[in-house]
Amino acid sequence: MRIQSSAMARGVVDRFNGCVVALQESPRWGRIVRRRLTVLSYAGPRSGRAYSFPVGYRRTGDTVRIDVMIPETKGWWRVFLGAGGPLTLRLDGAEVPGHAVARRASKDRVIVTVTITRDHS
Repeated sequence: MRIQSSAMARGVVDRFNGCVVALQESPRWGRIVRRRLTVLSYAGPRSGRAYSFPVGYRRTGDTVRIDVMIPETKGWWRVFLGAGGPLTLRLDGAEVPGHAVARRASKDRVIVTVTITRDHS
């Protein structure tokens, strides 16, 4: 029963993420959505499997901050603990490479800081 509900929840999340990505590409709403949401992509460190999903962000120059909401329900940010690792973000209509480092700000809060490694401005 738990596997079935987990698969159902994953399906809901996947549909929601698909809608967010579609909104980013929308001629009408895309510009507004892209101000605060981006698509984060990275390769799993052991499997090499590609992962992509939307996240909220704030950018200041070549630094992007991602606040992970409800971090205990998500696992992706753990890949970037310690020395961090490479990823790409979709910013200003282009895939931008960066290096991400995650740190726990408190029990309920994780911050992922991404340093853009090449300027696409």
